[in-house]
Amino acid sequence: MLQRNQKLLLQVASLLLCACAGLRLLLPRCLEPTSGSSWGEAGGGQPSPEPVGENTLGSWSQRLTGEVPRREETEVMKVVHLDMKGAAPRVSYLEQLFPLLSQLGADAVLIEYEDMFPFHGELELLRSPHSYSKHDIERIQQLATQNHLEVIPLVQTFGHFEFVLKHEKFWLLREVDRYPSTLNPHAVGAMPLLRAILGQVLDQHPHARWLHVGADEVFHLGEGADSRAWLLRHGEDVGHMYLNHVREVVTFMSWRHPGLRLLLWDDVLRRLPPQAVQESGIPQLADPMIWFYDPDLDTDQIGRIIAKYAESGFRGVWFASSFKGSTGPAQMWTPLSHHLSNQLSWLRVLRALQAASTGPHVRDARPIHCRGIVLTGWQRYDHYSVLCELLPVAIPSLAICLQTLVAGEFTEVTKKTVMELLGFQTINLESSTCQGDGMFPGAEVYHLVEQVKDLKETGLKALEEDSTAQGWFSPYHRKNRFGNPQNLEVFGRKLTKVSEAWESLLPTLQMHLGVVFDSNTVDEWLEEYVLPELEPLRAMVRDYQDLLQLKGKPGGARPGEVVLNPQVIPTPGPGFQGLRSRRDSPGDGSFRG
Repeated sequence: MLQRNQKLLLQVASLLLCACAGLRLLLPRCLEPTSGSSWGEAGGGQPSPEPVGENTLGSWSQRLTGEVPRREETEVMKVVHLDMKGAAPRVSYLEQLFPLLSQLGADAVLIEYEDMFPFHGELELLRSPHSYSKHDIERIQQLATQNHLEVIPLVQTFGHFEFVLKHEKFWLLREVDRYPSTLNPHAVGAMPLLRAILGQVLDQHPHARWLHVGADEVFHLGEGADSRAWLLRHGEDVGHMYLNHVREVVTFMSWRHPGLRLLLWDDVLRRLPPQAVQESGIPQLADPMIWFYDPDLDTDQIGRIIAKYAESGFRGVWFASSFKGSTGPAQMWTPLSHHLSNQLSWLRVLRALQAASTGPHVRDARPIHCRGIVLTGWQRYDHYSVLCELLPVAIPSLAICLQTLVAGEFTEVTKKTVMELLGFQTINLESSTCQGDGMFPGAEVYHLVEQVKDLKETGLKALEEDSTAQGWFSPYHRKNRFGNPQNLEVFGRKLTKVSEAWESLLPTLQMHLGVVFDSNTVDEWLEEYVLPELEPLRAMVRDYQDLLQLKGKPGGARPGEVVLNPQVIPTPGPGFQGLRSRRDSPGDGSFRG
């Protein structure tokens, strides 16, 4: 009877979710299965900006008074993800940020430490030269407690294990020798290493109720020699191999810390048969976190995933949306409407799930509930990729997304609340711009990066496409030091204006970035997003000045210059002292590439 009721519940839930479905969307490419694969399902769709219904998940008006209402245990937790594997903020910045997160309606922070954790002993080589200290970790937790925020540590235990497997000492633990991403679950030292890593992190978080063990994107699992031998010996598939390792991890953590609840990303679980997942015992110890970051979710597909998890024995699921770091690995500026639409889609899913979990049809069943929504804010796509949007740049997006989840919708009232909390006069979702000085932590960085974005769009490219430059300041003119001063002076006024804008911006940008981030992060961000524009601009200024001094006299090519590569990179000027090139950086592991 219970089984029949559960099946009926699942059918009703699926129908309700189908009714809420918008246009279909494509799953992230990394999750798309190959033809005939049983590891995943794909969907498709286009953005749809319509707001959700009128029901609310909280009171937006109380946020303005500074009074933060406490979350009831039955409510859906709202969690902000802080990705520390790139541009980890100083603790002094978190002192300013945590009160704002609480005021915006957050209940917890999910902190992905990676190499920023102060590992010690035999694990000390895992920590970055710029990692937090033990005192910093204690301070972060104190700040969270003071602002009514829980701290949920996130430690990768399978895929995305680059911060460990990049070290030569642990190469033998790689699933595939040439790839540092996935742990070999059969290696003799694999579990002892994980126990040591998890043990140190939990020792520093004695009051944690939740621990996220990652376990997503286990690329190349089953391709290593040990895994191939295991598959042959046991007659099982890669899915069972995955479940065996995850079960060992969560079982150990539950034994070591009774009462601790485990979380894991769901992209592998969603591809596995419910019976295999149920028999693994994982549903009794952990909750899956369903992650999709597209503007319009395929709610029909997500409904099938949730139904599968209910059938697998899970009683709780988590959703993961995104407020930054999911629209491009080198994205510098956060697209507001994209991330807002993602939240609205998840609210549709949440309402459908809540409707399916109530009513007479579930009286004798055990429904599956959403325990929380995590707003992910990726700083890198993986340990080796470049920096995405800096955290201060994404604060407007975070505020909009979080307040939308709190209010249960996005209206002009929600928008006004965000503007008042952040100190803006207007917010334009389509252009992803905010007008006003801003009164939030890192507002100076936000405005300075916006200036960099604007200069990139109107600066060097506009100069190169200028008709005067094309006619009298071409690569040929610059290489052969030959030009008409009369025409050059017209172009020079434009060049000087752009150059002065960049040069005056640089020291201010360096200073304010340094308030939020360590020097290594400042150097990396400037090398990725400023130097590629500034170096050729400085070369252009130098060549222009040389040509003017010749007064129309043929100067001849400089020794060693080549016609097809006229932009010789000069030595950085006085405004860039102390910024080294990554090519000249010592191999101290400070840069994650």
